[in-house]
Amino acid sequence: MAARPDYYKTLGVDKRASADEIKKAYRKLARQYHPDRNPDDKNAEARFKEISQAHDVLGDPEKRKQYDSGSGPFSTGAGPGGGFGGFGNFDFDGSSMGDILSNLFGGSTTGRRVRTRPRPEKGPDLEAQVSITFDQAVSGAQVPLQVPMHASCPTCRGTGAKPGTTPIVCPTCEGRGIETQGQGMFSISQPCSRCGGAGTVIEDPCPTCQGSGAVRTVKKLRVNIPAGVRDGSRIRLAGRGEPGHGGGPAGDLYLVTKVGDSPTFKRKGEHLEVEVPLTIPEALSGADVQVPTLNGTKTLRVAPGTASGTVQRLRGEGPPKLGAGAPAKGDIHYRFVIDVPEHLSEEQQKAVDELSRTLGGDPRAGLFNGATSTTQASDAGEHAGEAKTGGER
Repeated sequence: MAARPDYYKTLGVDKRASADEIKKAYRKLARQYHPDRNPDDKNAEARFKEISQAHDVLGDPEKRKQYDSGSGPFSTGAGPGGGFGGFGNFDFDGSSMGDILSNLFGGSTTGRRVRTRPRPEKGPDLEAQVSITFDQAVSGAQVPLQVPMHASCPTCRGTGAKPGTTPIVCPTCEGRGIETQGQGMFSISQPCSRCGGAGTVIEDPCPTCQGSGAVRTVKKLRVNIPAGVRDGSRIRLAGRGEPGHGGGPAGDLYLVTKVGDSPTFKRKGEHLEVEVPLTIPEALSGADVQVPTLNGTKTLRVAPGTASGTVQRLRGEGPPKLGAGAPAKGDIHYRFVIDVPEHLSEEQQKAVDELSRTLGGDPRAGLFNGATSTTQASDAGEHAGEAKTGGER
């Protein structure tokens, strides 16, 4: 069974000390061991909690009376470290009761769960648009970027206080970050109305940031654009967003790419498409034609009798597939289009007439024959329907 803590010894006061002497001793120790003055010091944080717990008891006349007489929650075998009398077989201490009440009412209770500083929070995420050329999107690039954001105030270095001064312990909550309402053991706490739970207040704000600890600025960056992005791709840069609060990490920066057009290639999903004009003789007789790629030119064999709209594909000659690794690339689709001249010379007209006479035939004959046949069949069906209807009459 744990011994009852000596709260008078914790605060360094006599048992006959007045309420003002207890409060004065508490304030002095609270300033000395406050976590904001002793960052990352676990011993100071533990000491601060002991001091706060002692003040919660001795600073309350009813609790102090029960503590001095060893009655109520401070009866023999009870109090912090022991069980409460009158609760049957339940063996939990005052701090456990504080945790239970906190869960029930959504706040903090005296002597436990004291919020001495703002909870670290991740900074807000940012989004910015970056304009790049088609070649940069395909090959990847490092481009400059200017992003409006908040940054730590250079004058006060983020404290919000005027240089030469520091935030002081909040006089309303005495550095605990909470205000307690109610009486006796079952009191409910909520964040301090003056300091918002920080435990400190700024009496002399920084003239640059007006006490906020941050200023609006434009941050200049050089960002890496991975190969294979498309128009509208979203790139996440971890930790490049707004600064965090209360020591929390910075947010993320999301880049949305705006890719310029290419005079040659058109993006089709993971692939590229190129229109390749063919002359009439090339389409009729076939030919070897030079076509553009992302790395120079290549030769494609056009088969004799190639129709307009025919597509040939070069595998793996397209842009990198984003996030799929260097070897994975899309294809380039070449769509052949017959180049028909708008005006013919007399010699060209004679050649076309001779070609037409030589080839002969009507390529649309089957189309019209099919339409006639279909129409006749439809008409026959209508007549049959009329005959049937007439017979029923």
